Amino acid sequence: MAWSIADVARDSGVTSRTLRHYHAIGLLIPARTAPNGRRYYEQEQLLRLQQILLLRDLGLSLGVVAEVLQRRSSASTIEVLGRHKEWLLREQLRLGQLIRTVDSTIGNLREGDEMKPEQVFEGFEHNPYEAEARERWGDERVDAGYERMRGWSEQDAEFARTGYPRVHEAIAALKAEGVDVREPSVQDLIQLHYEVTGLFWTPDREAYKGLGQMYVDDERFRRTIGGGDDSVVEYLRDAMTVYAETELPG
Repeated sequence: MAWSIADVARDSGVTSRTLRHYHAIGLLIPARTAPNGRRYYEQEQLLRLQQILLLRDLGLSLGVVAEVLQRRSSASTIEVLGRHKEWLLREQLRLGQLIRTVDSTIGNLREGDEMKPEQVFEGFEHNPYEAEARERWGDERVDAGYERMRGWSEQDAEFARTGYPRVHEAIAALKAEGVDVREPSVQDLIQLHYEVTGLFWTPDREAYKGLGQMYVDDERFRRTIGGGDDSVVEYLRDAMTVYAETELPG
């Protein structure tokens, strides 16, 4: 069975213009093109488009997406999809809890009831590292980070919430493909990581390298970033070191 470009655009949310662009750059070639120029897609192309959209959702550029898809085996595709599914399930649980908290707040406000603090903030993410950060870097730097946060736009807040998970998932995918940490596809992700970090503070060369080493040394960060695979965390650290040495002032 084949679907026209209009069908695919309607069902995927990707515009026909974007699909034509993907064809032009060789990223998504239709199963066939009719004499009148109309493009048709089959199951294989739909699955490839799903992979493209997942990788784009992780923050990868089209060039990096093309590189990953070229290298990818069916086994690594399943691995990346599995990681993405785990992240989506965690987000689903978190958002579900937030919805219940907001519903509870609305109900209590309507009834004039008082809520306990643990009810008001149930489901919100808290920073378990604040006390340690104050001890490691001092109150002034931590307070400066919170001052930056107060000036965030909605887009900044969303970027801060999703940026690191996107980097971690994409880094794991590139490591699984055996991509060298010096390759542009990896360094583009580290640029994204540095931009997320810059929402909180601006590390120089040594500070950014130190951050990468802390990820490796601290079991909590290793578990959060690597999901049990310490080699992913070491890969991230090595990539951050390359970025720091080539892009950041001393």
